[in-house]
Amino acid sequence: MSELPLRAQLASVLGRSAASLSRATGRGDGSVIGGRVALKVEPDLLAKLAQGRRLALVSATNGKTTTTRLIAQALREFGDVATNEYGANMPTGHITALSDNKSAVNGVLEVDEKYLPQVLKATNPSFVVLMNLSRDQMDRASEINLLAKKWRTALAQTDTHVIANADDPLVAWAGLGAPNATWVSAGQRWKEDSWCCPECGGHLKRDVDPHWECPECGLARPRATWAVDNANDTLVAPDGQELKLRMNLPGDANRANAAIAAATAAGYGMHPERTLERLREVTSVAGRYTSVVTMGVEVRLLLAKNPAGWLESFAVLDPPRVPVILGVNAQIPDGKDTSWLWDVDYTVLRDRRVFVMGERRTDLALRLETDGVPFETADRVDEVLGRLKVEQPDITKVDVIANYTAFQQIRTAYGRVQ
Repeated sequence: MSELPLRAQLASVLGRSAASLSRATGRGDGSVIGGRVALKVEPDLLAKLAQGRRLALVSATNGKTTTTRLIAQALREFGDVATNEYGANMPTGHITALSDNKSAVNGVLEVDEKYLPQVLKATNPSFVVLMNLSRDQMDRASEINLLAKKWRTALAQTDTHVIANADDPLVAWAGLGAPNATWVSAGQRWKEDSWCCPECGGHLKRDVDPHWECPECGLARPRATWAVDNANDTLVAPDGQELKLRMNLPGDANRANAAIAAATAAGYGMHPERTLERLREVTSVAGRYTSVVTMGVEVRLLLAKNPAGWLESFAVLDPPRVPVILGVNAQIPDGKDTSWLWDVDYTVLRDRRVFVMGERRTDLALRLETDGVPFETADRVDEVLGRLKVEQPDITKVDVIANYTAFQQIRTAYGRVQ
């Protein structure tokens, strides 16, 4: 990449210093404050830091942190990668990520959905990766059809190459605004936000999954050249070759993330077989899917922030004999509106022992009661384990599903395992 102008260099140095000070004083990882300080000195720093790089921007409602990590893992085959693979997905975090690795030609940036048009314009990326759009943080997030429209408009004004999930109508419609696209059949378990055509508002026809089309205006699912076969745990490449996925991250959602990552890495010139070898090295992403052993019990941590995320988490739960702890907060990073709990079908939990905790456990308890799911309340994970050890001495495993800040609190209690 080209040498930064003096002002941009100064901004970058001051930002890194602020980030280091934040980490040293235990105030956080410094990603946000570092970017804020740098922007005060050079408002156009993101654009300057992006020059000369081959960037991929990754955006979605669910799975963007994991997919960013997977793509970065693959691209390290070619050398250093500038990335914010552990979060900080707004421009301040992007500045910190690019400043921390100024020599990396390749970069992968997770981007918050509403910031994508702004970051796209500033960075002129080689690739934009789009996976799904669904309801999220209703008190502050944009209505998802509006987000899709903003994505479509922004993509139409660039020459970036889109890599997108053809099975999500909102994502496909947005991606069709781009001049170039690679389509991946990555699946869509949660369909409750995409029954209507994003082009004309007509009712979408879904006779055979994953195909969808609008009888009114003719909008239809693009033809995918990459596809996930969940039943056989395979990735079908554009040449028809079927490759075993064998991911060490659980569930269909992570097979989808791997397929998107493989299609993106191919854009950088990487063969999918080698990509999958590298993706299998990832066993946890910022604490997600991590298992820790405490009090002789394996505790597995799952993050779920919205209805679509909870549905995917339920799909990877261990057998019913394994208890589950559900944690819900409603702090600013979570969104303070918990009405989304009523969009989740909790009846799948009726045959297992369920504990609820978190600042908004009463909201969750009412929802479970309505769905006929017996539950017990608790304040901490170790409290639940203590109870279980007395009542079920042979207990060996517990699953935990929590939304963002509840998840981080639990993760911190176990030393913020990676």
